[in-house]
Formats: sequence, structure tokens, C-alpha cells
Amino acid sequence: MRQLLARSSSHRFLALLMTTLLTAPLAQAQTPATPLEDNQRITEGYIAIAYELGAVLDPTLTPGGSSAVRPNWFTFAPHASRTGGEGMLAAAIAKRIIAAARLRPSLSVTQALQRAGLGVELRVSPEQLGLELVLQGLSPDAAASLGSLITSMNGAALLDVRTLTATALRLAALYWSAPGFWPLDKAESVVRTLERTLHEGNLAIFDDIGGSGRLYLDWRRTAGAVTPERVLAEFTLVDAVPSQAAQAYAYALAHAYDTPRPYLFEQVFPGIHYKSLLVAAFALYEKARVAPTPTERDALVAMGNNYIAWREQHDMAQPVFSPASPRPDEVSRVELLRLLTPLLRTEFGTVVWNYADFAYSQPDRDGNPLTSPPTEYNWAVFMDRWTGILYAFDQAYLQPRGLWVMPGPIVDPTALAATP
Repeated sequence: MRQLLARSSSHRFLALLMTTLLTAPLAQAQTPATPLEDNQRITEGYIAIAYELGAVLDPTLTPGGSSAVRPNWFTFAPHASRTGGEGMLAAAIAKRIIAAARLRPSLSVTQALQRAGLGVELRVSPEQLGLELVLQGLSPDAAASLGSLITSMNGAALLDVRTLTATALRLAALYWSAPGFWPLDKAESVVRTLERTLHEGNLAIFDDIGGSGRLYLDWRRTAGAVTPERVLAEFTLVDAVPSQAAQAYAYALAHAYDTPRPYLFEQVFPGIHYKSLLVAAFALYEKARVAPTPTERDALVAMGNNYIAWREQHDMAQPVFSPASPRPDEVSRVELLRLLTPLLRTEFGTVVWNYADFAYSQPDRDGNPLTSPPTEYNWAVFMDRWTGILYAFDQAYLQPRGLWVMPGPIVDPTALAATP
């Protein structure tokens, strides 16, 4: 009885936390949150959902604990959100460099990075890239600001001189194409584009999938004895079609053990509204909860994860990364993401995923030894992003407990060290 009360108390606490995170007070609504403030709220929101839904699959899981059960999509989400926040912080550092340069230009890339507070360890990769940009005609401050965008990324990828050269050339070309006449205005346009892209993607995914996860857990708490069949028949989301959700659920049961695991859902479900996949995923999690073996449980969880990730990337992220109508004060988001793709990195707790590792594991696309494989991919292209994410899932499934080392608040490492 004491354990039941404790678990009920934990669920009430998580529900209260999510209500607080998702419902901003009126006073706060009048003052828009910064991208980093939104990111922190979103990351914490995902963590709360991850633990509550994780306890559905593993009743022994408690907030702050870990589980050896295959992680659900929401266990990955806080780490991905945190990575986006680190990119937003890098953009904030770049804007700091630009603001300082408007008052007093720097004499070198190193000086510009030092003035922003980047210590030796943090500025190695930004300085390396910044110096390459100076060779492409950029001013030291413009080069330093753009170089600082990779502060939290996989700088080791630049050890391949082919990647370094391609990244510098692409970034310089993007800079020269940027709106504005003055060097700092052009640099600021690039920085603005990255910050907006990360922020808008963060918000879009959380509002859709985070909101759906919260609705599901709220429904589940009052539904009584939950079965997959009840989820499909009774749980609803706006735009989801019950017959489509049931079709996706049946397909997952029939193909959960396929190799490779099904992932080309445009071909499998032509004409489906992909929000139906979210309902099917929650039903699969419920089926996994009562699976007779860990192997069956893990296969069903993985299918549910793929369904949610498809909705996330195909419907919510893609329009942000490749907008139909680019903004006049931005550079191309597609080209910006292309040049950053080789440097992408996410720490899923103790499991580190680098896009470069994925690219090097694939057949060489162009067969040209003068180009590095990571530079042949583009995060803005759906299939390049989608297959890289599936690769990350498979890596993380080998170390399920590692994902439960949840990210803490983002701390600006330059805040105290910055000088005017």
C-alpha cells in the first residue's frame, strides 16, 4: 500500500510539474521567453514525460532513476532538446562577439573569441574554423562570430582536412550571400538564421509531440484498466484517424521483427495523416508493457519510437529546416544545415552520437577521395536526417540505462569571463 501511495504521489507530482511547465502565467506571457528559456522549459517538460511514460513500461522506474528497459521516444527527447539549446547558446555567444565588435573591432580571431569569454579549450575548434574564414576574406570579428557557432559541436570532425576545407568554403559562401552590406550585419544574419531554426524546431516538436504525450498520460490516468485496444478506440488526437491508427498498429505487430525495422512509412502508409502514428505508438507502448518476453517488448517499443520519430521529423521539423518561403533577413537554412551536418553531435546521457560516425559507416556516396563522407549529407534533407536518427536509436538501444542520465540546465561557460 505504501508503494502504491508513493507511486500515486510521484504521478501527481509529475502532472503538477507538467501543468506548471506547459501553462505560463499571464505576466510571463506578456514578456516573451528567450530561446534559451523556452529550451529549458521544453527539456524539463520532456524529462517529466519520459519518467512517467517510462514507468508505464517499467513500473520500478521512479523520477531520477534509470531503467534497463528499451527507452521510449520521450527518453531521447530531452537530450535532443538540450543539443538544440547548446546551439542556441552558441548563437548567443556569436551575437556577443558581434555586439562587442560594433563598439571596438578585434585585431584577430583569437582576440575576438577571448573577448567573448571563450577559454582555450572552448575556442580550439571555433578558432580553427575562424582562421580559415579569414583566409576567405572575412573580418576577424565576423569570422570569430561564425566560428563560435560550432562551440558545442563535434570539433574533432575538423581534423579531417577535407571536412575543414568544405565547411569553411560553405560558410564563407553563405556569409557572402547574406543580406546586409557591412560584415557584421552579414554575420548577424547567419547567426540569426541558426538561432531561429533551432528555436522554431524546438517549439514545433514539443507543442505537437510533447503536447500529445501529455494528453495521453492525462487520459491514461483516468481511463482505468488500459489496453492497446482501448487506446485505439478511445484515445483521440486532433487530426488523427482511428482507422489509420489501427492499421499502423496492426502493421507494427506484424513487422516488429523485420530486418531492417520498417522506416519508410511514406511507402507503407500512403495518404495517412501521420498524427495517427502517435496514437498507434501509444498503443504499442501499452502492448509492450504486457509483452511476455523482453525481446518482444523491445521490438514493440522500437516500432513505437519509429512512428513518433517519423511524425517528429517528417511533419514538424522538415518545414522548419526547409521552409517554403525563406525570410528576407536570413540566409538559406538548407545550406546552413548542410555545412553544419558533419559537426552534429548529441550526448544521449552517456551515449554519444556523432553524425560523422554515421556518415563514415555508410558507403561513400560520390566515390571521390577528395571529399569526406560527412560533407556529402545534409541535415535539412529528410532522408539524410532520418537515417542518421535511426542509427542513433540503434546505438542507444545497446546502452539503455545511459539515456536516463538526464541533462541539467545549460550554463553559459563564458558569462563570467567575457570582457568588453
